Amino acid sequence: LDALDGLPLEVRTGTGLTSVVADLVGDTDGPTVLLRADTDALPMTEDTDLEFRSTIDGRAHACGHDAHTAMLVGAARVLAARRHELSGRVRFMFQPGEEGFAGARLMIDEGVLDGVDRAFALHVSPNQRVGTASCRPGPLLAGDTSITVTVRGHGGHASAPHQATDPIPATAAIITALQTTVTREVDVFDPAVLTIAHVVAGTTTNVIPETAFFEGTIRCISERTRAHIREAVTRTIRGVAEAHGCTADIQLVDGYPVTLNDDGEAARFAEVCRATLGEDGHRLMPAPAMGGEDFSYVLQKVPGVMAFLGVCPATEPNPRSAPSLHSNRMKLNEDGLVHGIALHAAMALDRGRIADGS
Repeated sequence: LDALDGLPLEVRTGTGLTSVVADLVGDTDGPTVLLRADTDALPMTEDTDLEFRSTIDGRAHACGHDAHTAMLVGAARVLAARRHELSGRVRFMFQPGEEGFAGARLMIDEGVLDGVDRAFALHVSPNQRVGTASCRPGPLLAGDTSITVTVRGHGGHASAPHQATDPIPATAAIITALQTTVTREVDVFDPAVLTIAHVVAGTTTNVIPETAFFEGTIRCISERTRAHIREAVTRTIRGVAEAHGCTADIQLVDGYPVTLNDDGEAARFAEVCRATLGEDGHRLMPAPAMGGEDFSYVLQKVPGVMAFLGVCPATEPNPRSAPSLHSNRMKLNEDGLVHGIALHAAMALDRGRIADGS
């Protein structure tokens, strides 16, 4: 709010969350364009030497949301200074709760999309060169489903497994079978990822436990595949558990939808990107990424596009080897932020070039 102070904006704050929405009204009538930045941090401790590293232990902007916020504030200042060039309205959406809390959906419920004609968002990428932005029409990011399973057997002494029903080998077999389920039942041209990342069983070396627990994530780029893999996963878990004399409690919870870029808006961004960053500035992504995003809720309601902005540190000779998003060593090149400001402003003004973003 302090960063927006003094600008000719209509500002309001959220009632159910710490969101900020600010409208800039142009001199003439026209469409309403929404520009979005997420603002929240991750529950992790930062391990960098940056002057602006997190000062709160256990909290870090390792997904670049601080950069997103800074770019959107910069774009608000650029556009406010060029208000006479603006037809219609620009809505700046500062959104908390992207990291698993569906803050975008809550803001939609509070009316952030009322009257909006199209939407745009950027996400920084430390694995992409400064001066470039990447995008694609159609699916950009995956939809996610969490999987939580408790395998139930019968406990006993580790020296007499024949007198127990051990849930641990059953769990191991289930996890292995789930990988085969994905590779054998999912179309390779409509990919899915299933990762079991947390497994817990037992408390000591000489006791077969009553239960074993595991959880993970499923990622898909189509709702059709998500529906199929939910059925296949459930069938596999129950079947393998039964084969081992066990039962299984299964919980599948759908998270964010697939992030689907509008074809027309993706083409429009490509034109704006080339005009703003140069002919080599736009990179067409050959395939979706399997991360998830709650900007997907916005794109379900209005035509829009999301893209990735290159912020690879200058000290990294190979962008692919740079610490990635969600790494506690993630760094970004601040020189890339000016390009993000320029792209936000150019998308709002519906024209090709804001030369320096200042």
